[in-house]
Amino acid sequence: MIGYLHGIITELFTDSCFIDVKGVGYHTLISSPTRSRLKKGQETTLYTYLNVREDALQLYGFSSQTEHDIFLHLISVSGIGPKAALSILSVLSADKIVWAVQNKQISLLTTAPGIGKKTAERIILELKDKLGDAVTDEAAFEEAVPEENSSQPDIWADAKQALASFGYTPQEIFSTLKKAGRFNSVEEIIKFALKDLSK
Repeated sequence: MIGYLHGIITELFTDSCFIDVKGVGYHTLISSPTRSRLKKGQETTLYTYLNVREDALQLYGFSSQTEHDIFLHLISVSGIGPKAALSILSVLSADKIVWAVQNKQISLLTTAPGIGKKTAERIILELKDKLGDAVTDEAAFEEAVPEENSSQPDIWADAKQALASFGYTPQEIFSTLKKAGRFNSVEEIIKFALKDLSK
């Protein structure tokens, strides 16, 4: 097993790269977060996983040990292969994945291409006791705010603050705001959220 590669990035593609290690160029599949940290000509270390198939040897590389570890956890889930795990890591950061699993946020996991509700439920079921403590700090919570809400940050911040004043947890607030992307005022959001949270 190849644990890591240390060398020079000679080529960068959409979802892969060539890393030259003492004259040998390794074609390595990478996630979007890893790609964003790499530059052509850069000397770097990639933590790797070698997927052995009948027709190919596929090398997956990650710029951080944490991302690599989450990848290994994901492929341990029944029905999740390296391609699907890389897809999840290309949409969600390692912290977001841990947060989603620990807080049972199925809708967040299904934002990854090819991950349906049943698969997301299986990920949560099989990994909930393997990923350590839940990510509950404010920065991680802010990272998980739905993309569609980002165009009007003041409205969503005000709604979140109002719901918090009613005693709802960050997890409950995130869950309901995820469903409220169609509303354009604080009043509408709070009205919807209170009804949703009272179910």
